[in-house]
Amino acid sequence: MIDVLVVDDDFRVAEINAKYVGKVPGFRVAARAHSAAQALAAVERGSIDLVLLDHYLPDQTGLELVHRMREQGHGTDVIMITAASDVTTVQQAMRLGALHYLVKPFTFAALRTRLDSYAALRRTVDRVGGRGLTGQEQVDRIFGALRAPAPSAPGLPTGHSEPTTDLICGVLHRADHPLSAHEVAARTGLSRSTAQRYLRHLEQAGRLRLSLKYGDTGRPEHRYAWVAP
Repeated sequence: MIDVLVVDDDFRVAEINAKYVGKVPGFRVAARAHSAAQALAAVERGSIDLVLLDHYLPDQTGLELVHRMREQGHGTDVIMITAASDVTTVQQAMRLGALHYLVKPFTFAALRTRLDSYAALRRTVDRVGGRGLTGQEQVDRIFGALRAPAPSAPGLPTGHSEPTTDLICGVLHRADHPLSAHEVAARTGLSRSTAQRYLRHLEQAGRLRLSLKYGDTGRPEHRYAWVAP
């Protein structure tokens, strides 16, 4: 079993990410942290195999935390999960040894793909670890285990795309109240008809919860809320 530390300053996001992790076979959440200090303390207690790390933390950035971990000799593996998508941050994460970099908002499928590739890496290293590396082929196999293919989007109807689905899910994920198709369209830059089409599919797939808001006209307004996994 792979023990995971979930680090995010937003308690709600940390809980959602933890539930995502719990749905992937072979992984379990060993601890949650909402600051760099809490995360470092959890790593120092031991038994953490992998850190899912947000960059924007209240006391330090995620990359500053990784730097401290490495300075103190902690080789715990790290996957960055953050809204930071600038080139400088991504490059620094690579230089500090982050194994993957997942930009928020993301789908469960996207996270599972990274976790599965991480599990494959550990299996590959375990297989060759006792015997030692004997050639380029085994080295390539280790590096190849980290290559996470772009997750497919099974079940999406014709004319629907994964990026647009992720965009709408991200808006609803961050919203603190149910949104109408008009509000989703305004926040995403999509047309109202496109937003309605995606919202209808996501609600039918069980990823959103539909509620009705009645106004003066008597015709209810459909409103959608994120359903935590």
